[in-house]
Amino acid sequence: MKIVQEFKEFALRGNVVDLAVGVIIGAAFGKIVSALVADLIMPPVATLVGNIDFTNRYFALSEKVRQAQAAYEAAPATAGQHLPLDLAQKAGPVLAWGDFATITLNFLITAFCIFLLVKGMNALKRREQAKPTLPPEPTAQEKLLTEIRDLLKNKSA
Repeated sequence: MKIVQEFKEFALRGNVVDLAVGVIIGAAFGKIVSALVADLIMPPVATLVGNIDFTNRYFALSEKVRQAQAAYEAAPATAGQHLPLDLAQKAGPVLAWGDFATITLNFLITAFCIFLLVKGMNALKRREQAKPTLPPEPTAQEKLLTEIRDLLKNKSA
């Protein structure tokens, strides 16, 4: 029974709950950023680079892959087309740099979007901190003590 009590204390500790909320919010925010990158940012980027799909780009590491590529390009139905990555991988070893490049580009765009978001939040926080704050109103006890002090000053003068 002791382990159940320890787990309860651990699970209900404030930091764990905060972390769980952060993970859930982070996952939801990740989906928003992924949609932003995939649906709003990548289409103009793809247009700028000529609609090149980097995910199927690779370097053939064996003669079998080069032969499969040549046969694929020579076939009438696929004349001049690049052998897709999945078929190239079945033919032999390949260095699939295109998928890595695509994921890296997506990461950089996502990181930049998050940077802009954090930068905006920090600017709002600085603006809020820069607002002048009025000193708090004295409490009733402080007001009473001030009156007593003033009366004692007047009486001694």
